[in-house]
Amino acid sequence: MPSTDVTRERTGACIVAFFQWNTSPLQMVHRRRHLLISQICEPPTSHAFVSNQFLWQSPPYHFQVISPRITDAMAPGLLVEEPVARLPQVAKNNNEAPRHIFPDGIRTSGQHSPLYDVLKPYSEFPREIAGRTVWKRDDFINNPERWVHPFTDEEVAELSSTADAFIASGTPLTGISKENFILPKLGKVLTNLREDLLNGKGFILFKRFPADVWGPEKNAVAYMGLGTYLGYFVSQNGRGHVLGHVKDVGDDPTQIHTVRIYRTAARQFFHADDGDIVGLLCVHRAQEGGESDIVSVHNVWNILQKEHPDVAETLTKPIWYFDRKGEVSEGQEEWVRQPIVYIENGGQGRLYCKWDPYYVKSLARFSDKGLIPPLSEDQLHALKVLEATCQQEALHMVLEVGDIQFLSNAHLLHARTAYKDFAPPAPRRHLLRLWLATPEGEGGWALPMPDSHEKKRGGIQVNDTPPRAPLDAE
Repeated sequence: MPSTDVTRERTGACIVAFFQWNTSPLQMVHRRRHLLISQICEPPTSHAFVSNQFLWQSPPYHFQVISPRITDAMAPGLLVEEPVARLPQVAKNNNEAPRHIFPDGIRTSGQHSPLYDVLKPYSEFPREIAGRTVWKRDDFINNPERWVHPFTDEEVAELSSTADAFIASGTPLTGISKENFILPKLGKVLTNLREDLLNGKGFILFKRFPADVWGPEKNAVAYMGLGTYLGYFVSQNGRGHVLGHVKDVGDDPTQIHTVRIYRTAARQFFHADDGDIVGLLCVHRAQEGGESDIVSVHNVWNILQKEHPDVAETLTKPIWYFDRKGEVSEGQEEWVRQPIVYIENGGQGRLYCKWDPYYVKSLARFSDKGLIPPLSEDQLHALKVLEATCQQEALHMVLEVGDIQFLSNAHLLHARTAYKDFAPPAPRRHLLRLWLATPEGEGGWALPMPDSHEKKRGGIQVNDTPPRAPLDAE
């Protein structure tokens, strides 16, 4: 029987298939699984043809079923098993989004499956990593001048006047950009910092931001203005929040399949966020706890390769399902399958990490139904060893009011201890959060993702939910 290389997916009522034209009726074998499509389809003669059911390209001929009605049109005689791999969806032109919805004209790309065909096997991962991205706690613990930058009076004055001018302009906060938030002197500091965040140690702690002096609006404007010099802000949840609020709003942290842990006082294990850079501005401290830990992924990798190579290999496999916790657009699956560590798709060939244990432990509602496999013993062992190694190597810090922490999510993981708030009427612990994108064409890492070149790559985007910058938690 003729065979054809085929990849396909089932999304709701829609089947998507890509294959080389062989014969009709089509009989295909994919990973030793037989696929039969009894409907006879003749290849077109034109170079490209688009209908409401098929997208054709020539030659070799491929087609993509893009209509939700195609399953009815092709039945009976269509035998399709559950998909082995999920293809990335064709994205909208996110860099030219409608400005009546997205004031800066850029839509957050959102979560995507990786480009499976460019993922590297464990044998191609480095045995040991060297360079600026590899650091140990002892490199910094007694050398705060290497990673702490107190804002000078002149820098605070420049930031204050620029924030006042932006507020007076009436521009919505979601429309803030480097072009309308000009910082002639501080901007140079931030530009140099951006390079170090992306290609160096990957973190900085600013001090003396007057968060206890300015009100909520000016704090938000000044903070987001700083962020525009580091990257493009992206949506952090299904509500479109581009200004996030890390605050205990009373959500139940045991309901991890629906609850985002940043909205609770629970411990956050080592993880990376869905943005290239994360920023945290401390507005109010907790009574106790809520302290920060960060670690170099490349240092952790070196340790795993020496002491736990089996764990290192498990982390490279695209066998990890990440929960999307209901924050999905129409037609998307409830999870994403991916590895935990990747090699850049080009670029400098660096090791990149994307991880959050809360998102792989919350999928029982799907694995219990047989929709995805449960975590294996190897995976459970790997996540325990990864967390323990991060704790062993972490740099600890306490964020005071007016501190701003910026971190790379590419080659750092960060964690937070559980905390307890002061009793009312004292304010609860409150951090303003930014997720910032650094596209590949503007110095960002070459990610094995379909949106690597997009300005607002990553983040969480649900349909065309507009961006919002609330001044407090909702």
